Amino acid sequence: MKIYTKKGDSGTTSLASGTRVSKSDPRVELYGTADELNSAIGVAISFLTKDSKLKDSLERIQNLLFELGSELAGYKKKDDSSCILEEDISELEKEIDLWQDSLLPLKNFILPGGSPASSFLHVARTLARRLERDLVHYKEEGHEVFAENLRFLNRLSDHLFVAARYANFESKIPEPEWKSRAKGK
Repeated sequence: MKIYTKKGDSGTTSLASGTRVSKSDPRVELYGTADELNSAIGVAISFLTKDSKLKDSLERIQNLLFELGSELAGYKKKDDSSCILEEDISELEKEIDLWQDSLLPLKNFILPGGSPASSFLHVARTLARRLERDLVHYKEEGHEVFAENLRFLNRLSDHLFVAARYANFESKIPEPEWKSRAKGK
């Protein structure tokens, strides 16, 4: 199979149904953002410490994001339910709680950064928030959106924030703290 088909040269692409749409179609934007998010997580994984406790979780999330992207492109389960299950959301919550137990409580706002893994997890967090906002907008336009998908993305951004902090913890790198100019005077 050739990787290029030339069918998209005019600015269109096919959805899962085979329907041709503009590459600026909201569905293409949605699954494209899911792909960006997945890619950012992949980069973060490549920078994790060798024995990181985050790797398995992040790889599981990558697989879920691939399924979510497929769903956003129009692939449907036979029972027409979301590919995201309640247990996927619960698993994110359990991991947030587990990792947070090892971290110092936040007393100040932190800046994205620290270790390379943490930095890319912060990029992934912002992409998760963008995908969530875009999905809400898509829903507000009258399109069907599974409630599980919105809950998953909302929880995922929190998960990635804690994962970014935990990546710095594992790397023994202090979190960069925000320093207010107004308060510094």
